[in-house]
Amino acid sequence: MDNSKELFETEKEVQPKTLYVVATPIGNLSDMTERGKRILSEVDFVAAEDTRISGKLLGLYGIKKPLVNYFEHNRAEMGDRIVSRLEGGESCAIVTDAGTPAISDPGEDLCALCHERGIRVVPIPGCSAAVTALSASGMPSRRFTFEGFLPREKKEQRELLDELQSEKRTMIFYEAPHRLRKTLDAFLEAFGDREVCLAREITKLNEEIVKTTLARAVEIYTEKEPRGEYAIIIAGATEVKNSDCFWENMTVEQHVEFYISQGLSKMDAIKKTAKDRGVPKNDIYKEMI
Repeated sequence: MDNSKELFETEKEVQPKTLYVVATPIGNLSDMTERGKRILSEVDFVAAEDTRISGKLLGLYGIKKPLVNYFEHNRAEMGDRIVSRLEGGESCAIVTDAGTPAISDPGEDLCALCHERGIRVVPIPGCSAAVTALSASGMPSRRFTFEGFLPREKKEQRELLDELQSEKRTMIFYEAPHRLRKTLDAFLEAFGDREVCLAREITKLNEEIVKTTLARAVEIYTEKEPRGEYAIIIAGATEVKNSDCFWENMTVEQHVEFYISQGLSKMDAIKKTAKDRGVPKNDIYKEMI
């Protein structure tokens, strides 16, 4: 008996008491799936990061549905309201401005709340800027880590980058154009001159995918004005054998003192030592106290 047809069967209609996590295009409207459009047209209401943006998107597909705002600053209050409506028998689709909801997005909290309260959560797959950029980067993709946007607070950002210095997996970040230059500077300081791929305006008219090094990327965007949203793919740390290192027989203190003798400040010497050894900067700092 041939059961292959079952692989392609889905529910014939939207179910009550269900949250549908619907991916939307990240640029090219042709990337919206037929299933996604059907779900949006059949649910009772749509929870959107920005109702103006999602309203225009639905309008392009001829879909008219009630929209409610669900975003970072109202997620606690609105999340409870949405789940209460779902418990009452309604169905809801959550969408973000572009891409897959709940990925670097407050939709994560709504999905968690639904699971806590016994509400079914159904993913409707589609575009994700992170995976789309990685697929075209030519960088190792067997193992990778998605880090999203860096923390805005300098201390938190520094702590995260220190932690990631020894990360061997390919790393994926997001960044806005007005912050790109500072972020590239921070990456170069933390990771050294590694391979990087910058993908902007993915699937849009001005799509650009540039593969280079962090040092060269800093140079490029010193002269060039960043435009559009960026997905940044950075190579993971490589393992260096001690036998190939000049500091092989040095203690941590001797290693730091070597760089100080080369004219670096103590803090810069600590950072450089940490990079050499592939460990967080804080580990070196603690040993020097």
